[in-house]
Amino acid sequence: MGVLSEGLTQVLIPVAALIGLGFALLQWYLVSKVRVSGHSGGHKSYKDSLIEGDFEEGVDSLEVSAKCAEIQNAISVGATSFLFTEYRYLGIFTGVFGVIIFLFLGSVKGFSTKSEPCTYNTGNICKPALANALFSTIAFITAFRSGAVMGFLLAANGLLVLWVTINLFKLYYGDDWEGLYESITGYGLGGSSMALFGRVGGGIYTKAADVGADLVGKVEKNIPEDDPRNPAVIADNVGDNVGDIAGMGSDLFGSYAESSCAALFVASISSFGVSHDYTAMSYPLIISSMGIVVCLLTTLFATDIFEVKNVSEIEPSLKRQLLISTVLMTAGIATVNFFALPSEFTLFNFGTDKVVKNWHLFFCVAIGLWAGLAIGYTTEYYTSNAYSPVRDVADSCRTGAATNVIFGLALGYKSVIIPIFSIAIAIYVSFSLAAMYGVSVAALGMLSTIATGLAIDAYGPISDNAGGIAEMAGMSHEIRERTDALDAAGNTTAAIGKGFAIGSAALVSLALFGAFVSRAGIKTVDVLTPKVFIGLIVGAMLPYWFSAMTMKSVGSAALKMVEEVRRQFNTIPGLMEGTAKPDYATCVKISTDASLREMIPPGALVMLTPLIAGTFFGVETLAGVLAGSLVSGVQVAISASNTGGAWDNAKKYIEAGVNEHAKALGPKGSDAHKAAVIGDTIGDPLKDTSGPSLNILIKLMAVESLVFAPFFATHGGIIFKWL
Repeated sequence: MGVLSEGLTQVLIPVAALIGLGFALLQWYLVSKVRVSGHSGGHKSYKDSLIEGDFEEGVDSLEVSAKCAEIQNAISVGATSFLFTEYRYLGIFTGVFGVIIFLFLGSVKGFSTKSEPCTYNTGNICKPALANALFSTIAFITAFRSGAVMGFLLAANGLLVLWVTINLFKLYYGDDWEGLYESITGYGLGGSSMALFGRVGGGIYTKAADVGADLVGKVEKNIPEDDPRNPAVIADNVGDNVGDIAGMGSDLFGSYAESSCAALFVASISSFGVSHDYTAMSYPLIISSMGIVVCLLTTLFATDIFEVKNVSEIEPSLKRQLLISTVLMTAGIATVNFFALPSEFTLFNFGTDKVVKNWHLFFCVAIGLWAGLAIGYTTEYYTSNAYSPVRDVADSCRTGAATNVIFGLALGYKSVIIPIFSIAIAIYVSFSLAAMYGVSVAALGMLSTIATGLAIDAYGPISDNAGGIAEMAGMSHEIRERTDALDAAGNTTAAIGKGFAIGSAALVSLALFGAFVSRAGIKTVDVLTPKVFIGLIVGAMLPYWFSAMTMKSVGSAALKMVEEVRRQFNTIPGLMEGTAKPDYATCVKISTDASLREMIPPGALVMLTPLIAGTFFGVETLAGVLAGSLVSGVQVAISASNTGGAWDNAKKYIEAGVNEHAKALGPKGSDAHKAAVIGDTIGDPLKDTSGPSLNILIKLMAVESLVFAPFFATHGGIIFKWL
């Protein structure tokens, strides 16, 4: 037993979560008090603005202030309306899929209400399979409701809801920890299901509007980005909220839920569960609790100790937060290991017990944490216009869009190398030290600084919205230059966030894969057997099929948006001259309708694949599908996200004209700039829809397979049974 008692563990986890929630609400309150005002009297000594100078320079009149408030309200209403509609549809999905979970898992033992001998803790009696079906369904619905939040609120809320769910389920399960934590896997499935539709739906919404606004506004009409004359500009800014904020938040919540559930399940069938060592069992939750505290301290470093004074300090400051949180979390992991874990214990390792020491788990979590930092810094190198890769892409625009596309694709493929080696090293070390449990906590280590990662990721769309509001309200050129600088830094930090999400998805998926193999009773996964190999090939194909569906969805929605924007420019007198207002609402409706309609086919592909493969072809073939999709999906996701990010920042590099090279390629409206805009437009669905959604594909199929593993093991393989 560790030094930390069960009673203290039961206190510390919710306290850390409540601290995170309180801090999130405090930050929300402070931000909500910020107002755009034309009155600067009494504020001349105000020094908290990002860049030193007159407070709110460029806000010249009450008219501009009122216009800002009107635009901000329109964006907020549009985002809220879309999310409300989306979650209403997803609520129906939750109910239907919840019934499927109950029926499939309940049928494993013929809906028997009798207790059964435990599968792993031999000699003990576990609760009936029907109870596991019911509680897995409840956990699925609980997690679905938790997936719609962000930042500290996400990290704290996810932890608190999981802790409460475990303790409520414990009232029924008692000492049956095997059944308890089998049921908790439904929590991971719910979180990932929410993430899939949030990412795909939000991604289609934002990119349909973005592509439509850019192609007509910038390329055809040669007007600035976010120009109020552009009918798609409100829809574009709404998309930043529903795609990049809500979508990314639900994505990383899914990763957090799945990595926690995978670790808890493996621990429950190891010595932690057998000996009922609650503190050691709660090790994943304690790590997450420590992460909240560390991220809170990191935020204080960024806002109160190392204040940003000028534009050049923005990106280094954001990178510094990653490094500070990683260093502090390393110390935090060592502390948790000393107090929460016994000096030696055994972990389940595919039918055998592996003896592990507590310092082994320290290295497992730490290597996941530092692998995340390596992926983040590599992503920053390949997507920031401060380095040569993006500048080379910008330079290729001199000869047109074709060379820009070629250079961008090459950059994306090359950017895969270091992240894959980082993930491979993390997998090898963590598995060697602590089997699949080690891989699970390595994923948790990568996600332990999730609050800081999400704050950095959200920086991009927030800055983008700020720039849009400034442009539409007619603020001064200096204000727009500042928001463009913030936006360029934000694009890089958003790419870093996507890198973390993809890297953690690889580790989480492998951990879930191991848990699935264990729960399905598979002794070995032999790729030389036909059943496994056909699954491997099909699984490797799925990311391409999924990407094709999401890319075409964005293209179809963007086509309608382009046609509508062109129609308004051609039929509304005075629109181009600025004497008439565009019809923003129609463009918002096009994005909303398209995203809600087009998110269904890719979602169905992901949700139905494990059910079909497991039911008709069996657990061995499904294992091949999961392995193939993991290996293929990670590569495609990294290259797609980084290619799109590089194209975006190459365009901004030309627009900003920060040096002689950039000035030679510009200014806005030049042939090189138009080529860069085309590359950016192609990259939009890659970096904000298909790429980020792929990590959900590999996670969701794995956790769904884990939840339904008892059904597949009992009733699966119908086709092979006939042959």
